[in-house]
Amino acid sequence: MSVTAHAHVDDHEDDHVHHHKETFVTKYIFSQDHKMISKQYLITGLIMGFIGIAMSLLFRMQLAWPGESFPIFETLLGGWAPGGVLDADMYLALVTIHGTIMVFFVLTAGLSGTFSNLLIPLQIGARDMASGFLNMLSYWMFFVSSVIMVISLFVEAGPAAAGWTIYPPLSALPMAQPGSGMGMTLWLVSMAIFIASSLLGSLNYIVTVINLRTKGMSMTRLPLTIWAFFVTAIIGVISFPVLLSAALLLIMDRSFGTSFFLSDIFIQGEVLHYQGGSPVLFEHLFWFLGHPEVYIVLLPALGITSEVMSTNARKPIFGYRAMVASILAIAFLSTIVWGHHMFISGMNPFLGSVFTFTTLLIAIPSAVKAFNYITTLWKGNLQLNPAMLFSIGLVSTFITGGLTGIILGDSTLDINVHDTYFVVAHFHLVMGISALYGLFAGVYHWFPKMFKRMMNKNLGYVHFWITAICAYGVFFPMHFVGMAGVPRRYYENTAFPMFDELTDVNVLITVFALIAGLAQLVFLYNFISSIFYGKPTEQNPWKSNTLEWTAPIEHLHGNWEGKIPEVHRWAYDYSKTQDNGEYVIPGQDFVPQNIPLQQDEEELNH
Repeated sequence: MSVTAHAHVDDHEDDHVHHHKETFVTKYIFSQDHKMISKQYLITGLIMGFIGIAMSLLFRMQLAWPGESFPIFETLLGGWAPGGVLDADMYLALVTIHGTIMVFFVLTAGLSGTFSNLLIPLQIGARDMASGFLNMLSYWMFFVSSVIMVISLFVEAGPAAAGWTIYPPLSALPMAQPGSGMGMTLWLVSMAIFIASSLLGSLNYIVTVINLRTKGMSMTRLPLTIWAFFVTAIIGVISFPVLLSAALLLIMDRSFGTSFFLSDIFIQGEVLHYQGGSPVLFEHLFWFLGHPEVYIVLLPALGITSEVMSTNARKPIFGYRAMVASILAIAFLSTIVWGHHMFISGMNPFLGSVFTFTTLLIAIPSAVKAFNYITTLWKGNLQLNPAMLFSIGLVSTFITGGLTGIILGDSTLDINVHDTYFVVAHFHLVMGISALYGLFAGVYHWFPKMFKRMMNKNLGYVHFWITAICAYGVFFPMHFVGMAGVPRRYYENTAFPMFDELTDVNVLITVFALIAGLAQLVFLYNFISSIFYGKPTEQNPWKSNTLEWTAPIEHLHGNWEGKIPEVHRWAYDYSKTQDNGEYVIPGQDFVPQNIPLQQDEEELNH
């Protein structure tokens, strides 16, 4: 039988397999359809996100008005806020769990899990992921890990409180502080399951992109979204197992008397029987994941921005091959810069200079991306819908947050601002806010594909402008607080008279944070009401070129009825004209990837 015949038979077999009767449980709960799994990731990620944001607002209130009594503290935290005054141990726990939830559960799983699942099969022309079962398994492991992390908030001794980086000895000695007990153990169990989930998902994404592209979909015709998800998955497979090994060794130190990360520990004058271990070893293992993690979070957001920006500028993305090269360069460089988190750990100055060099080097591919986005916007026919505004906002925060990284990446300059609010401001802008903007841009852009309805554009504008103004309102002043020397994670700074004059700045930051938190409720209302009452979408609402908009509006488990579309061109043929000045398709400023080249039409040399 010929290869073509084989493919033809496979298509019919696929149709037969995917049209069996589904029950409520197989369709909505234990679904193996990538589109349903992407919705599950998104909704779980949003729930975790609102928990994480609520925690940040609670500890911001404590920083702005230290020692003040707030009835809401006692309502939400019970015995951890007697008389409405936040307990110091609970403050540390809130900071820890906020960081963990936002970095891993929202920006890693919520962003990458949602859009990798939704877009990889649809944009490369595949019926589904390589393994629907593993895909389902990866979501449910993520869900279980989320539940365990939330359960740790209700442990009697309190949730983990060693910071989201969980450095020993606070994380390695159960008796070190209240948050070092059962809460810390649950944190480690939750993260171990989360990492297993991420690895299953990442392997699935990689295999799908390599093996299941439709006819004509060469690697150089892939949308930049798919390049970003593909490379992100590769980084995850390389770096996540290192954190898993660190977590397992830490569990052994805590429960089985080993001393991988402990040495010469004294508690109240008593010498503990640990020797030979090194807490710096844990730092190496943690940051070997921790820095690539920044790009595991950022690259999907940058990929989404490439797609949204090109579509809404009605122009081809500028420098496609340079963008792909920059994604690959970022992926490589991000794995050899972890030491810049450890400049004050006693590192050899020569080694510090090596890490400084590799860290500053990563500015080159990052700048390539920023300049190419700006050039894509230049003289474009800009459609300023909410997705486009969030994409432009991402470029803004990516640049402003990245500039302060030059200071932190230099081993001599870093010493002055290490572990101050300057660091908090830097990574929240470059990673937290930028990645959240990418998440919002993706939700507004692909909501019609996911839920068959449109979101309310006017509520989207309200959401964007309040969020954008407040994000800078929170993190811009925080740089100055950090340069003044205010250390991060302190419950209050009243013991240091030199910080008294910064109290008003902390109040200003907290007010902006509270307003930003309220703005997310506008998004939540828009999201939920649009699922049920939004305007029904048309087939291709954004007049976009990629294959997902050729699939029927009604979801099929298999994406397309009959034959999968073939690809004849790259994903960015916007406003393409012929020699006579007419559009390739008369009256239409875009040419979908499945439209064959016209007579005498040249394929763009990208």
